[in-house]
Amino acid sequence: MNLDPLTSEISEHLEDSILYLDAGCTEAFQYLGAFPLLLELGVRSVCSLESNCPLDKVVDWSPHVSHTQKMVVITSRLLSDAHRYILRCLSAQQTVLRCAIFTSISEIGHSAYTDSPLGPDAYREYESLLLQDFEECVGKGRVKGHSSSDQGESSKLEKSHFSESLASEEEGWSLNPTEEDTTHYESSFSGRGADQANSNFKKDGLWPVVSIHHFPMVLCPLSPKVFVLPSEGTVAEACLSNGQSHSISQGLPPISTGMTFDEDTPPGATLTAHFLYHLAAKMDLKVEIFSLGDLSKTIGKMLMDMSSLYDVGRRKRSAGLLLIDRTLDLLTPCCHSDTLVDRMFSSLARKERTSPFHLIQNHQGVSSLQVPPLLVQIPLGNSLSMKDTATDDCLLMERIEAFQNGWNSFDLDSELNWTDLQCRISSENHVISDEGLLFGSFVSTDNYQGTKYLEALLDRRMKEGALLIKKWLQEVLRREKISTNVGIRAGFVRAAELRTMVSALSKDQSCIMRNKGIIQLASAAALALGEPNSSRWDAFLSAERILRVSAAGDTSQSLSAQIRDLINKSISVNFHDQNVKSESSQGLLSFQDALLLAITGYILAGENLPTSGSGSPFSWEEEHRLKESILDAILDNPDAAKLKFLHGLEKELEANLDKINSKKCNEDSLDESAVGDFDDDQWDDWGDEETNQNNEKEYSDMQLKLELRDRVDSLFKFFHKLSTLKRRNVASKEGLFGVESNFDVDTYMGRGLIYKILTMILAKYEVSGLEYHSSTVGRLFKSGFGRFGLGQAKPSLSDHNVILIFVVGGINGLEVFEAQEALSQSGRPDIELIIGGTTLLTPEYMFDLLLEEK
Repeated sequence: MNLDPLTSEISEHLEDSILYLDAGCTEAFQYLGAFPLLLELGVRSVCSLESNCPLDKVVDWSPHVSHTQKMVVITSRLLSDAHRYILRCLSAQQTVLRCAIFTSISEIGHSAYTDSPLGPDAYREYESLLLQDFEECVGKGRVKGHSSSDQGESSKLEKSHFSESLASEEEGWSLNPTEEDTTHYESSFSGRGADQANSNFKKDGLWPVVSIHHFPMVLCPLSPKVFVLPSEGTVAEACLSNGQSHSISQGLPPISTGMTFDEDTPPGATLTAHFLYHLAAKMDLKVEIFSLGDLSKTIGKMLMDMSSLYDVGRRKRSAGLLLIDRTLDLLTPCCHSDTLVDRMFSSLARKERTSPFHLIQNHQGVSSLQVPPLLVQIPLGNSLSMKDTATDDCLLMERIEAFQNGWNSFDLDSELNWTDLQCRISSENHVISDEGLLFGSFVSTDNYQGTKYLEALLDRRMKEGALLIKKWLQEVLRREKISTNVGIRAGFVRAAELRTMVSALSKDQSCIMRNKGIIQLASAAALALGEPNSSRWDAFLSAERILRVSAAGDTSQSLSAQIRDLINKSISVNFHDQNVKSESSQGLLSFQDALLLAITGYILAGENLPTSGSGSPFSWEEEHRLKESILDAILDNPDAAKLKFLHGLEKELEANLDKINSKKCNEDSLDESAVGDFDDDQWDDWGDEETNQNNEKEYSDMQLKLELRDRVDSLFKFFHKLSTLKRRNVASKEGLFGVESNFDVDTYMGRGLIYKILTMILAKYEVSGLEYHSSTVGRLFKSGFGRFGLGQAKPSLSDHNVILIFVVGGINGLEVFEAQEALSQSGRPDIELIIGGTTLLTPEYMFDLLLEEK
């Protein structure tokens, strides 16, 4: 992705400045590989907006010794969300005279967002209000620094000017400086710091010059043709559903029933429309907009209105934009695909979320989403800590730990001896943990001789992708003239082979830096292909294959039996977890896994089986057995209490499990004791004493089971809603796939929605439910001049050489692969296909979206 147009806009601000990035921008810049470019543009240091501190100015890459007087903040959030952190940064950097703030949300986006208190002139309003709050913080610090006796008076300032002017109608805003913030501000302006700050700020009435700018295109590119939105940005976290009856999750569009969102548009739709408009503008594209799904149609109308207002007379490259609701196809992201990219993202741990911003509650009480971070943590410690006995060099891991210990030292005045510190770490036998010490991550620009790693893997299935990584490693080892003593099997990839080759590349630090991209990628692939991740993924693939075959039958009995069998088997996983875990249990699926497969089964049943009168695709007897199986699994599974649809029953379930375990222990002890030791009188006394206690326990158990049955009934009502997706969606009702008969059965079997739609569009078949959003001029020709024979023909998405597909709700790696496959099968190499989505979906995150909110 070309960064020149973006960097040219902010280069003058970045030169000789301290740069603060929020978590969303950090994700985007990490995938872009933009940090070296930022330093080339003259940035003195790159710091975290959420974790800022006064020592940020000490980390200076510039050779200049003078204090920096410029600060730049780039945020992917609303200015209101980032306010408290921006104020902290401005307060901590006391020598700053110019502060430039770049936000990915436009002025119109701020004013159009329902819960934003900023108006049409949002940037100018925020400049004024930020300076008012900053002046108040300086005043607090001056009072605290000059006289400790005035501390009580300064603490009485409870509200900032910003919050006073805005909190009247927006009670969800949390812009008041908290006790922690107030302490932070006052410490930044106390003592000698206060005098210095006041001399800088008050001299000749000089205050920091604050400017607000729009910085669009804050996105995470997985490849030059695939992107998603930053997980901790406002657009990705905004709700896509307002809790209507047709909603299935806050993070997914509602079911498409033909309804409109004229008065109750979800905030995510508004922000997505503004993001796509500015994305097209920066790419210099004039888009013809097509949409499929109710929420996508709403976004398309917003885009059309914005284009009609601001694009008059502009000559741009033509492109087709296709918007698709995620709820039209929930099966694809819920299933486990045969792609290496999906395996790696599901297997790797994610970076922890930063200190969360205050979640904004809108007028309906709906909070922002908690999207999993896109930054993965590739464990490199085991590979990079391999010691070469032929050298006396200290381990790389020890050097990193020595650096961290030295940097975290509080005795800043004493001289730090690097050798002594390193030897002390070795002599003290520090346990060098992988956690938090050395992790790798994906960068979309990492490449081998021009071939970008992630882009190449997105175009391949699992086996082909693993073989490609193995081939790259072999070529790099030959180029570095490094030999390995491992036997490599042709046409097959094992995790141990990848680890051995990575370790061979990691023995020399200069070799690590030259080949860091392939080292990180191979380490991630080795983790995904190793145990227990490989067995668990294969178990999912096998179970989903069986469910598909069962759903293709004539009756529902086979499918319901398979779902029930998966739930029953998950109980055995709990037994293995409580005892010694054997190798045979690695491929077994947990209760949560069985619930995810139950979701898959119900969606398949709704698409393939007739529905009974109760709204369930299964008969009453079949579903009753399913409910009983889930009820038993909940009672026997301690982890089930963590599920949100069981919220409030955690203590009762834990007590019930303890009671079951103690009962088993008592039964075992009774079996070992001699029953003949009891005489008749003892038996009579024992029965009288235990009767009342048993009655109380039975009553308590009955209450718990009744409450659980209500919760399970509610869960199955949600399953019924998922099973009716195909019938309730207007596009499916009107025969979205009615032209499938023109293609081979094998072509469509098991394919996702994007593949099917793209295949039909490129074959120039009409897709029912696909709406074209015509411009003002187009509508005029259609309604007015059309009666005179001057009407325009309806444009087709296949007429464009550039096609941008955006899935509202998210995409996964399999859909990217299938879209490229559909394009190659169409015989249209002239088409440039770009695919984007709200976030990158994994089966685990789909489980959270669908069940963790219940």
